[in-house]
Amino acid sequence: MKKKMHDKPLAQNRKARHDYTIEDTIEAGIELRGTEIKSIRRGSANLKDSYARVYRGEMYVYNMHIAPYEEGNRYNHDPLRTRKLLLKRKEIDKLLGETQDPGYSIIPLKLYIKNGFCKVLLGVARGKKKYDKREDLKKKQMKRDIDRAMKDRMQ
Repeated sequence: MKKKMHDKPLAQNRKARHDYTIEDTIEAGIELRGTEIKSIRRGSANLKDSYARVYRGEMYVYNMHIAPYEEGNRYNHDPLRTRKLLLKRKEIDKLLGETQDPGYSIIPLKLYIKNGFCKVLLGVARGKKKYDKREDLKKKQMKRDIDRAMKDRMQ
């Protein structure tokens, strides 16, 4: 029996697609300690306001909240600690090159389990202006109205 390649996301940064234009994505492993994986599997992770940055040639994710595991007694972890991302040198250099321009940043989009390992989907993002956000909302609403009208017409 073949394993699923992508399980459902355990944590997702929904606001990222609203606030940023995602131009490129890359999958990275994440270095976890102790009971962090148990909390993630339970769904106690939050990617809101998190971002990734290169520090001393290695990629780290900041402000990613993983709630302490209740049954973990003294082996629990700091919920907002900085976590190292597992990427190859070429991938880090590519991401660093793409984010050199002003306005670009690296945002975690999704946290999921793949083949038994915890993975993070990173997106190279460019911030949207207010008018871009309004335009996207208008397009989304128009598409919803068209789909609803087509559905009513078919019945």
